[in-house]
Amino acid sequence: MTRGGPQAIVGALQTCEIYDESKTMSSNSDATYQKAGVDVDRAGNALKRITARLGQTWPQGGGFGSVALPWGYFANVIDFGGTGCAITTDGVGSKVLIAQMMDRYDTIGIDCVAMNVNDLLCVGAKPVSMVEYIGVQDPHPDMLDAISIGLCEGAQQAEVSIPGGEISQLPEVITGHRAGYGFDLVGMAIGTVALDRVIIGQDLHEGDVIIGIESNGIHSNGLTLARRVLFDQSQHTVDSRPSQLPHTVGEELLRPTHIYVKEAMEVLDSGVSVKGMIHITGDGLLNLSRVKATVGFRIDHVPETMPVFALIQQAGDISYEEMFTVFNMGIGFCIIVEQNDVDRVLSIVRSHGKRAMKIGFVIPDEHRRVFITPYDLVGEGKQFSKA
Repeated sequence: MTRGGPQAIVGALQTCEIYDESKTMSSNSDATYQKAGVDVDRAGNALKRITARLGQTWPQGGGFGSVALPWGYFANVIDFGGTGCAITTDGVGSKVLIAQMMDRYDTIGIDCVAMNVNDLLCVGAKPVSMVEYIGVQDPHPDMLDAISIGLCEGAQQAEVSIPGGEISQLPEVITGHRAGYGFDLVGMAIGTVALDRVIIGQDLHEGDVIIGIESNGIHSNGLTLARRVLFDQSQHTVDSRPSQLPHTVGEELLRPTHIYVKEAMEVLDSGVSVKGMIHITGDGLLNLSRVKATVGFRIDHVPETMPVFALIQQAGDISYEEMFTVFNMGIGFCIIVEQNDVDRVLSIVRSHGKRAMKIGFVIPDEHRRVFITPYDLVGEGKQFSKA
């Protein structure tokens, strides 16, 4: 849910997720999130203490206001008098620095909407509305107006409203790459789902099929590592145009996160028995294991490596183990269904203009591991390694 640093505590409060921007690579590499100043272990220890304390606020005995799910899923669900209200919060993390480096702010709002509404989908909810928080170093009217353009575009794509928000001037707290243009952008979204229709992968069985839907590049995850290897180690700038990329480095990193609401809702409304929906964010395909069922996953097919990931891997001499741990590697969202529903789901997703493919299967595995067979990788917990 969260993108590292202080936000790793804020966003984790409601779903017990830490966005891990401190993945360490092999010991002979200088390109590590740990060296960039993000300590996921300390954040994890703090999170355990916070969630233990905040759990004491949960109403007991069921009924109005009760919390339907334990910590750890992409969103939680609150009982609103028999109606399920799904709730989640998320931000765009260090992607704000790319926007500042580019002096372009009209797409970052799309990312904020996407990171929230895509998470709501993962409990089977229909996104309804979102509010945003913008903390600024200085309230530049043009910058704020541009951010609102992206927020509106994201809301239109997700078919949600933005009924309010907050702008805080924090010159002593927020700084940025461009003097005076520092900002942070976070959202909180709600949706609806029938309490007896909540989907958290509770009915997954051996042989269920994993359908992967394309990402739009790096999305809003792994930007700390990307900036370190591309700008610090390889001396690229946002205006550089390496031969591998169809656009400049800055344009590629600023590509907004795909919003999967329309195709996901059509799938949910089509009569298909959806077993699970997974937003592939920080931790990459390891997010598949964030389901209730004690199962594993075998990935037999992955997309051809996108140019942006190939460039990052080459620039940082990064192993495939680390790449698949940190980045989405071309898959932004997964839908898990039974074999006889695969063609229907593929048809729906493709009708919305996104590429989708059958990438693997659910397998029996008490250790809840993720196997990526084309690269001989096995993932468990928060890390991929060689099988």
